[in-house]
Amino acid sequence: MIAQRSVFWPQICDGKTDKGEIAKLYNAQGTPILFVIDRAGKIAVRLTSAAQLDEQLFETTAPGAFPPRTQRDTWQRPVKVAESLGIREGSVVADVGAGSGYFTFRLASRVGTKGRVYAQDLEADALARIRERSEKEKLTQIQTIQGSQEDPGLPESSLDAVLVVDAFHEFTHPDAMATGVFRALKPGGRLGVIDHSARLGLKSADYLDRHMLPQEMLIGQLTRGGFRLVSFDSNFAGPAGGTRYYFAVFEKPGQ
Repeated sequence: MIAQRSVFWPQICDGKTDKGEIAKLYNAQGTPILFVIDRAGKIAVRLTSAAQLDEQLFETTAPGAFPPRTQRDTWQRPVKVAESLGIREGSVVADVGAGSGYFTFRLASRVGTKGRVYAQDLEADALARIRERSEKEKLTQIQTIQGSQEDPGLPESSLDAVLVVDAFHEFTHPDAMATGVFRALKPGGRLGVIDHSARLGLKSADYLDRHMLPQEMLIGQLTRGGFRLVSFDSNFAGPAGGTRYYFAVFEKPGQ
């Protein structure tokens, strides 16, 4: 039908569902379903709107050796995160608050054997699981670090990028942690923070209990620590029907 009508493919996805000109042209009724197919021929994501199509195509068509896609990839957008932080083959990066290692292993694929990923966390058990998996998959570029509440424990002036996902709100000493990250980055190195959106007006302990952090508090803490804000996306990600996340990118000024 598309060929018969000589319709250029992007015109099919006008983002207006059954209210758009394309739907009227084909007398479409109901809500269309869009499928993004990855390079392996598998369904990477199922969409009910064209609004997120561009970003999902960006994720699934990007070159590189990321692990097989999971449902979390559709909203966490690891390719976009890595691109925003300038992470390439050979980069030295840290996943602070690594937890289960979701980003650790994606970053390890991104930097390759010539790079390094420091998986940092407070929990010894979490780091043990990351080590076990990295040894099983022969990912020698991953190294674990058990930090403290006041110091991430990262090597000084050695990192191209640091990523903190869903963890900055857990810092009991955020200024000290910011100082530790700043010290670990090379001049021009980038810090990415993905965290839960929240309104101002609550006590710091309340944000810790609710696992969220206002963007104003984050930006204030990091700019006081010497970082420069590069970009900010107030509605970056979040599972369907769940809490929304923002994505802030900061840079350590060059010297």
